[in-house]
Amino acid sequence: MKIVVTAQGQELSSEIDLRFGRTKWLIVIDTETGDFETHNNEVNLNAVQGAGIQTGQNIANLDVEAVITGNVGPNAFKTLTAAGVKIFLTEKQAVAEAVNSFKAGKLHEIDTANVEGHWV
Repeated sequence: MKIVVTAQGQELSSEIDLRFGRTKWLIVIDTETGDFETHNNEVNLNAVQGAGIQTGQNIANLDVEAVITGNVGPNAFKTLTAAGVKIFLTEKQAVAEAVNSFKAGKLHEIDTANVEGHWV
């Protein structure tokens, strides 16, 4: 399964970025092989508005099945769910730890946004 994790850096040892739309990096991970690739999301880091929607569209274009992040607003939630991407939330930790929690079934899929729009 291919998933994406919002991250503060480009390595699996990097911390999760709790901000969805304004995350600096998206790390796409194949949970079966452990292979990963990074995608720079810096264009949305300082966006005046629409960062969640744009990041959601970028993730949908990466052909992943799920995203792990810290928080997701209503517009990003709608964008991801419309694309069939499942959303899982986690606390601040290393990307690799979050992926291991996901694989162990310790993260739960959300069915609504957990923060209001324009959350920082």
